[in-house]
Amino acid sequence: MAEALEEIIDLSLLDPILAKYGAEKGAVIPVLQQTQEIYGYLPKEVLQAVARGMSVPLSQIYGVVTFYSQFYLTRRGKHIIRQCDGTACHVRGAARIVQTMEDELGIPAGETTPDYKYTYEVVYCLGSCGLAPVAVIDDDVVGHLVPERMVQIVRDLDAPAEEG
Repeated sequence: MAEALEEIIDLSLLDPILAKYGAEKGAVIPVLQQTQEIYGYLPKEVLQAVARGMSVPLSQIYGVVTFYSQFYLTRRGKHIIRQCDGTACHVRGAARIVQTMEDELGIPAGETTPDYKYTYEVVYCLGSCGLAPVAVIDDDVVGHLVPERMVQIVRDLDAPAEEG
């Protein structure tokens, strides 16, 4: 298995966000949202810089981050794969897809591969029951899945684009 890659965090990327909002009350969520867009997640050093820049206690920043599921404290993969295992998807074989993908990626659902290429999550409704089993891969809905097709879709994510 590949070793986790070391990441260098450039805190200067926060400067425009903190300059825009400063210590504006009620701006913690938009600041965190924009910050996460830049870094892909909210590392400790970044949260400390946000707290300093907004003159807000770090405990309050962590409280917001841990309350809302939209925020992530750990680095996520380049590709985000959300597999539905809600009732319709489960009945139509989602559990086999989950097992196959865990084997393919070498990680349990809910984790990110050590090379940070893939984050694989199981969710319990994507609102597309008519397409069951369904997944959202990098914001694209893919339905009527079977394990083999799901593996091929994920393998193709990093394949070089064909020139046409």
